[in-house]
Amino acid sequence: MGRLDGKVAFLTGAGAGIAKASAKAFVREGAKVALLEVNRETGKAAEQEIVAAGGEAIFIETDVTDDASVKRAVAAVIERYGRLDIIVNCAGGSLAADVPVHEMDLDIWHKTIGLNLLHPFLCCRHGIPHLIKAGGGSIINFASVLGQIGSERPAYAAAKGGIVSFTKTLAAQYAQYGIRANAIAPGGIRTERTASGWDDDNPAAATDPRLIARKLLVKNYPFSRGEPEDIAGVVVFLASNESRMFTGTTLDALGGRNSYQKVSAD
Repeated sequence: MGRLDGKVAFLTGAGAGIAKASAKAFVREGAKVALLEVNRETGKAAEQEIVAAGGEAIFIETDVTDDASVKRAVAAVIERYGRLDIIVNCAGGSLAADVPVHEMDLDIWHKTIGLNLLHPFLCCRHGIPHLIKAGGGSIINFASVLGQIGSERPAYAAAKGGIVSFTKTLAAQYAQYGIRANAIAPGGIRTERTASGWDDDNPAAATDPRLIARKLLVKNYPFSRGEPEDIAGVVVFLASNESRMFTGTTLDALGGRNSYQKVSAD
């Protein structure tokens, strides 16, 4: 018997990375999943991969920063499966042009806030009524360590800091309906988008300051580099009844980076 038998979930950004790994883990635990993804190619491929393995999945092309698109996606989930129990707001990311505030283009601010903070709001706005109808459920948002400390990327840090507060607010407002809301702050995860930055044989690793710092980070914090499946296990836990005592929390999956300080290369 799976930990998510009979549950229906939708996951944003599910064409790749953590969301895709989580969707596959959900299916293994008995859930049916809707894959909300703006990229038709990767979204459809993820759907086909899950279905080929015997799972129940549907890809829904969705711009998670657009209210009408999210509304249509949630309606499609209900039309297909008749209910909704779990919302996983995983889509997000930072931009290279997220520079110091006085130098930042306003469009970069809006894009970053839209993808990382507006998107979870829209998904909750349209999804929560169906969680209430189902008698409760679980909302899982994605925060970041950069939402808890300062960062050289102010728009991203502001958005992720907002996720922490937004998650606490959801937990308080919807506990009476049996809905739990939690967030995950992942460490460095080796996804399709970031893989080259983790590869030791990347020629830029010897000269790019960010890649040099990342290599030193892994040396000092061996658990700080993870795979999508490492976070998928946390997502399943928060979606299941095993985590019924967790709500309003942000789980730091940072490999020890916020537990002790080690900065030397030795």
